[in-house]
Amino acid sequence: MNKIFDITIIGGGIVGTATALSILKDKKLNLLLLEAESSLAAHQTGNNSGVIHSGLYYKPGSLKALNCTTGREMMYAFCEEYKLPFDRCGKIVVATRKEEIAALNMLEERGKANGLSGIKRLNAEEIKQYEPHATGIDGLLVPQTGIVDYIAVTNKYAELIRNNGGEIKLNSKLNGVKSDGKDLVLIAGDEEYRTKFVVNCGGLQSDRIAKLFGVDPKLQIIPFRGEYYKLKKEKEYLVKNLIYPVPDPQFPFLGVHFTRMINGGVEAGPNAVLAFKREGYKKTDFSFTDILEMKLYPGFWKMAARYYKMGFQEFRRSFSKELFVKSLQKLVPEIQLDDIEVGGAGVRAQALERDGKLVDDFRIVEAERMVHILNAPSPAATASLSIGKTISEMVIKRFNEDVKQL
Repeated sequence: MNKIFDITIIGGGIVGTATALSILKDKKLNLLLLEAESSLAAHQTGNNSGVIHSGLYYKPGSLKALNCTTGREMMYAFCEEYKLPFDRCGKIVVATRKEEIAALNMLEERGKANGLSGIKRLNAEEIKQYEPHATGIDGLLVPQTGIVDYIAVTNKYAELIRNNGGEIKLNSKLNGVKSDGKDLVLIAGDEEYRTKFVVNCGGLQSDRIAKLFGVDPKLQIIPFRGEYYKLKKEKEYLVKNLIYPVPDPQFPFLGVHFTRMINGGVEAGPNAVLAFKREGYKKTDFSFTDILEMKLYPGFWKMAARYYKMGFQEFRRSFSKELFVKSLQKLVPEIQLDDIEVGGAGVRAQALERDGKLVDDFRIVEAERMVHILNAPSPAATASLSIGKTISEMVIKRFNEDVKQL
């Protein structure tokens, strides 16, 4: 291909497409987006629970908090403008033990600090006004939470990218990089693409992509599989909207919860277990390369030493429907073994530091003629328009500086 692109984005998830759209709205450039799979939103974007997060959980002032509160309202407005189905249904967070009340108090304080108006404390009786089949001793109503189909959102982003002159190439996995004077030559699929600037939004492969470009990511992606069950049709009445437990503040997962889906049905989960393959959606999925890479990474063993007890519990629950149901019964006691059936699964790209610490916030690394998005955790989908704008501003500034020097 003789055409030279100004900017090439690697990764067709919701962050990559939102970034591409924002760049094209801000500046008229020749833009290319490369996606390894045969469709967009094939991994983290397309396998999450479809929740529009409120910003309740995030440390005030963090990139997660700032982008979530701004991006949430941008997402609602976007869906309204383009007539994508969504529901600002709200959710409740339920404490089932006295030991959880301190953490619930902290969540309430964080939510208010993050600008969430209308948060309401619920006693045991009031919980049942919102979720008649839920049980708890204390709770929070969070009205800003909603549900949406993020695959539909991503496809709409893609449509707008094309309408604004951008190109999208599917089945184009990045296999190599060459430097050719002023240009970078990307070897993807069966083609070579010349570009002046690169944005890495590779999600589960983002650290490896950074290394292809000679950038030390100073972290490693560790895949965690989130496993879901779903309520059988005749039992969906047990959940009206979204019911969450009080999360363990020591672990970056929200715990097993109930989520009504925008396209119908109620999910229960996720369990969170170490995956043995970066795109390992089934228990039997295994990659020798991925496992070896984890075993050779010192941060992995430090993480394992810190969280092995919780990890063992998650693995037990992964192979035991009975244990999974017991977790669900803490929130909705009526749930029985026969009320749920196996649902889908997603894989979370958890960035891990070399010292074994889990990266909790966004991690963006700039280098000459490139920007690498190495960690874009939840609420990345909710905040995608806000994150896309933030990355776009960074990319255009860097693009103008770097290209002028060439």
